[in-house]
Amino acid sequence: MAAPQIFRCSKSGKLILSPERIEKTVLFSDHDPETPSPAVGASRPRLFHVLGPGLITGASDDDPSGIATYSQVGAQFSYGLSWTLLVTYPLMVAIQTISARIGRTTGYGLAGVLRLHCPPWLVSSVIVLLLVANIINLGADLGAMADALHLLLPVHRALYVLLFATISISMQVFLQYTRYVAVLKWLTLALFSYFAALAYVHVHWHTLAWSLVWPDHALTSDYLTALVAILGTTISPYLFFWQASQEVEDMHVHPRRTRLIDAPAQGKDALRRIRIDTLVGMGFSNLVALAILITTAATLNVSGITDIQTSAQAAEALRPIAGNFASLIFTLGIIGTGLLAVPVLAGSAAYAVGEARQWPTGLKRRPKEAQAFYATLVIATLVGMILNFVPIDPIKALFWSAVLNGVAAVPVMVIIMLVSARKDIMGNFIVQGWLKWLGWTATLLMAGVVMAMLGAFL
Repeated sequence: MAAPQIFRCSKSGKLILSPERIEKTVLFSDHDPETPSPAVGASRPRLFHVLGPGLITGASDDDPSGIATYSQVGAQFSYGLSWTLLVTYPLMVAIQTISARIGRTTGYGLAGVLRLHCPPWLVSSVIVLLLVANIINLGADLGAMADALHLLLPVHRALYVLLFATISISMQVFLQYTRYVAVLKWLTLALFSYFAALAYVHVHWHTLAWSLVWPDHALTSDYLTALVAILGTTISPYLFFWQASQEVEDMHVHPRRTRLIDAPAQGKDALRRIRIDTLVGMGFSNLVALAILITTAATLNVSGITDIQTSAQAAEALRPIAGNFASLIFTLGIIGTGLLAVPVLAGSAAYAVGEARQWPTGLKRRPKEAQAFYATLVIATLVGMILNFVPIDPIKALFWSAVLNGVAAVPVMVIIMLVSARKDIMGNFIVQGWLKWLGWTATLLMAGVVMAMLGAFL
């Protein structure tokens, strides 16, 4: 049989693509990372196209309030809690991978799965807790971004809060979905600023290496509280909801994708992409957190500065110790991560409420096609913005946000694990083996964290 022609001659003598080649070019024009390109081959996926929901989810975990937590831990305990970021990595990977698999397999986000398989009172309780926690966290992040920019350009803080809220809303409402995702991917580069800041300070590498593998700090109440804060910061419900919903959203962007329960043949490539995406995204997240902790331990703790309440305070405290460059890079990182995290917080809240209420949802839809979904997104951002203008202690607000996140996380994680093991829901893609055991370990650990937080509060 003759080989297919790639080029043909026109009457004018010019070479043109044959119809067969044009058809293949159109077929692979959407760069679906689950569909191997005939030019590249199945064994070499282009990493930037493979990375998506997992990368953005992991990067958004290092939001300004998270930066404040890691800075405080580094300043107060030096390298003493660095080991936690190694321990939480496999647990984060497991629970986020399972969340993504549920979305890709069922075609529903987590709130949609909860609605189908849980009593209404439980769904409503979880959604309310998630919404309140996200709004408080969102407001704290907007305030931290404003404080950071105020360090660079001293203008009234309220104007910066309004500016960042407007940018966040505009990105989600007016940008085309594929372009919006591309913007979020590029914003993850802001996290590299913390590696630059780390390279600028003097680190006691031997002490750090020992602390990573052998915790030797006394189990004081302050140490346990800091441990709870780190675990509560790295494992948050909004990350579960966001990554699962983005898997569903991406199925609409790439028309050849079908939910795995109906198209098991797509499972191998889909699960491979999710695994790579989540491993890289969560690894990036924890490496950045470790860089922040080490930077503040090597500078603030050594200089006797052990009480850091906000990320902007950490950036300001670095200036006389590590120099203007380290302080500037740290400050720019706060702004960049905030621009990434605020839309994710608002978006995950909108997805959860919309799916639970059976509204048309998705950033792929135009605002007119999903009015209630976009209204929820905008209102969540505006309420978070307003929190910056009322007499609420931002540190107490973050504490309550952590408590609510922890309370909401436990039932959600239990449901995630139970759903992922049901063959009538997941078909041949039920979660088994090491992923199942790591997922339950993360769930039990989070339950312990909640008990510790409630015990400390009571």
